[in-house]
Amino acid sequence: MNFTFKKALVTGGAGFIGSHLVEALVTGKCRVTVVDNLSSGSQLNIEPLRDRITFYQGDIRQRDILEKAAEDCDVIFHLAAVVAVQQTIDNPVESAEINDIGTVNVFEAARSQNVRRIVFSSSCAVYGDDPQLPKTETMSPKPTSPYAVHKLSAEHYARIYYELFGLESVSLRYFNVFGPRQDPSSPYSGVISLFMTRAASKQAPLIYGDGNQSRDFVYVQDVVKANLLAAAMNQPQGSIFNIGTGNQVRINRLWELIASLSGQKKLAPRYEPARAGDILHSYAEMDFTRSKLKFKPDFSLEQGLEMTFEWYRRQRSEDPSSPDGSAAAGR
Repeated sequence: MNFTFKKALVTGGAGFIGSHLVEALVTGKCRVTVVDNLSSGSQLNIEPLRDRITFYQGDIRQRDILEKAAEDCDVIFHLAAVVAVQQTIDNPVESAEINDIGTVNVFEAARSQNVRRIVFSSSCAVYGDDPQLPKTETMSPKPTSPYAVHKLSAEHYARIYYELFGLESVSLRYFNVFGPRQDPSSPYSGVISLFMTRAASKQAPLIYGDGNQSRDFVYVQDVVKANLLAAAMNQPQGSIFNIGTGNQVRINRLWELIASLSGQKKLAPRYEPARAGDILHSYAEMDFTRSKLKFKPDFSLEQGLEMTFEWYRRQRSEDPSSPDGSAAAGR
């Protein structure tokens, strides 16, 4: 993809999605600056790129770091956040300081440094538990967690900063992103990373709920592609797009696919009650995204799972003491 920008800032660039995006930007010969406090990201994710990027270990609550990092940037990809729903429930004040105030800081840094555009990582969580399927961008948001409120608030800030200050923005509502580098060591990890780790260690997974809840799983490289398209598109003002596949899979079926990949078909899941804030069913309507953003996924669920499991298998063979993902989630 030919970039229409020369320099980019990636907040959260040492994280799971952010590091893949940084890698794509560097490969495309874009100058890249990363801000990450390493609370959930890892230096290892960007270590092969360290001599080709500028890295600031800092927090998006630190205005001075953001101002410096945004100098001469054409676009900011804003991914830094407290990303776990349960963590925002457990620690609502600190989470709001990071996700709300931190995001305003990013917009202010963009404004003061004359950055042309922000691509904001939002979430399908803004739709809440509205039973309407598929989820469309025109639905009225019904957030059911502090995390979802934070993401919706940031979308409004994106709109307001364009109306008041002319700062362009695109908000991408991610559905369930998976792929290599997703950390299974946290109890807040995504279900696929936890399932992968359990399968690699030949342990039964734990599923919250009955396993019939369904999700739209999108491979991380497709999410990177969506970010790059959003940075390059014409007339982006206030655009909001679903980033998923338009397909859904039940959690029980997901485990069957992963168990088959790993040769662990006989491992039966354990079940515990559903958790507060979890949504029963979710998948994306992709018509608007296809027509306006010109995005469609390149990877099927099966292809993504195969590549992801190979990465987890390699990681475990290199480090037998790696976490076993024992707190599997159905989110």
